[in-house]
Formats: sequence, structure tokens, C-alpha cells
Amino acid sequence: MVPLILAMHIPDGFLAPPVLVGGWLLAGLAIAWALRALDGDAVAHRLPLIGVMAAAIFAAQMLNFPIAGGTSGHLLGAALATLVLGPWAAMLVMTTVVGVQALFFQDGGLLALGVNLLNMAVIGVWVTYAVQRLVNLALGRFRWGQSVSAFVAAWASILVAALACGLELALSGASPAAVVIPAMGGIHALIGLVEGAITVGALAFLRAARPSLLQPAPLPPAERRGILVGGLLITLLLVAAAPLASTAPDGLERVAEDLGFITRATEPAFHLLPDYTLPALGEGALSTIIAGLIGAALVLGVAWGILSIRARRAGH
Repeated sequence: MVPLILAMHIPDGFLAPPVLVGGWLLAGLAIAWALRALDGDAVAHRLPLIGVMAAAIFAAQMLNFPIAGGTSGHLLGAALATLVLGPWAAMLVMTTVVGVQALFFQDGGLLALGVNLLNMAVIGVWVTYAVQRLVNLALGRFRWGQSVSAFVAAWASILVAALACGLELALSGASPAAVVIPAMGGIHALIGLVEGAITVGALAFLRAARPSLLQPAPLPPAERRGILVGGLLITLLLVAAAPLASTAPDGLERVAEDLGFITRATEPAFHLLPDYTLPALGEGALSTIIAGLIGAALVLGVAWGILSIRARRAGH
């Protein structure tokens, strides 16, 4: 069974009301800015890529991997989305993923959704963008420079988002800042190493298989169909592997247990697909796979719908 609280998905009860309100305001402004700044014409030509990227990131987040000390982590995906799609589209991809996780899977609290969006869809994306550009300035002339910049940017996206999460917990009185911020940073610095390796590997695969995906140029219709089919197959494989995910506590859950504030978490107001399972089927592998397929379909549909509307408006 996939753990209830996944990396940096803050549940309700951990954060104080002023922090929750601040998260909603900052995330809302940033996401509205992304919608406005996004090039609608470019979206129309790359819509299948954006849609399957969102679905694949959702599926990949179900695969927790073990980290030292009986802790687990999983791919965040903000860095990969940013490096393939650019920051504006990446923000909307991550917003869709995190929103579906909270609304349908009770992964992260509904009240805490604004803060979770701020950490993962805003901070994770823009840290990636800034760090990748800075490292490229220094190392871009080397053949291996792009891989190093991608690795460092992906690692930094996890670390900085985790430090932000630690600060939010400290401001909410969950634990002293001098304790919770280093605890969140230390464990997620390790998770970030895996994030960096997966990101570099995924980018290398795309460069070898379809280098056009890493270019901003419009994709021809035939290639768009191939991307859609290939992306869906990758998503299906990731969902099929979800029952193999580590059940060890993730980074935030481990810190909350160790520092004693996990009891602050409150029960969700409702349960639809709790713990990434279908309640009628229990907690077996088939239940997880079906729930994962439903989630991936929801993410694909929501992302496709929002971006299709944006593209149509740009055409008028």
C-alpha cells in the first residue's frame, strides 16, 4: 500500500491558519501569472506532450523508493517538467498533479493545498529554472555541462522546497525552526540525489529517443500522436509498478514522527481513493493499479482541458 503522507504533501492540521492563508495567496497569484504568461499557440502544438507529462509525473510519484534509515522518497517531477516544458507549463502540470492528489486521493490536506502548491508547483519549478540557468552559465560550454546543471537543479528543487516546508511548519508552531528545518533539509537532500539521477536519466532518454521534445519548436501532428501513445505506455508501466513501492515512511512523515508533531494531522473530510486504493477492492495490488489509472486519467484530462481552453483563447 502506498503511504498516506507522501514527500512534502502536508496534511491538514500541521499548519497554522495564517500560514495556510499565505500559501493560498502566494500560490494563487503565481498560478494565475503562469496562465497569463503561457503562450497559447505553443501550448496548442505541444498539448499531448504536456498532458502525458502530467500523467506520467502523477504515476511516478506513486513509486516510493527506499532511503537510508528506513525512510522513503519519490520523484517530485517539478524539475523534469521544467526542463522539458519550461516554467509556465511546468507550473500548471504540477498544479494539476498536486490538486488531483489532494481532491481525489486525500494526499495532502485540502486546507493545506495552497501551501503544497506553493512548495511543489511554484518553488520547485522556479528553483529548477534559476539553478539550471546559473550552472549552465558556468558549465554550459562542456559536453557534460547540461547533465550536471540538470542534476544540480533537480536536487536543489527538492532541497529548497523541503526547507520551505520546514519553515512553514516552524511558523505554525509544529516544531522549533532550529530543529525542523535542518531535519527536513537533511533527509530531503538525500531524496534530491535520487531526483537528480532520475531527471538526468529521463532527459538522456528523451535526447536519444525524441530530441525534438527538448526544443521549443512546434511538434508536427504525426509526432504529437506518437508522443501521446508513447507517454501513455510509460504511464501505464509506472502505474503497474506502483504496488512495488516502498511502504517506509517518507521524508515528511519520518520527520513528523521523530519530532512528535504527526499527531497534529487531522482526518480528511471525505475519502474517495484513500492511500491510492479503490475502497471496494481493499488494499491489494489490483486496487492500487486501478486507482493509479483513474488518477492518471484525471490528471491527463484536467491538464488537457485547462490548456485547451488557454490555447483556444489565444487563437481569438
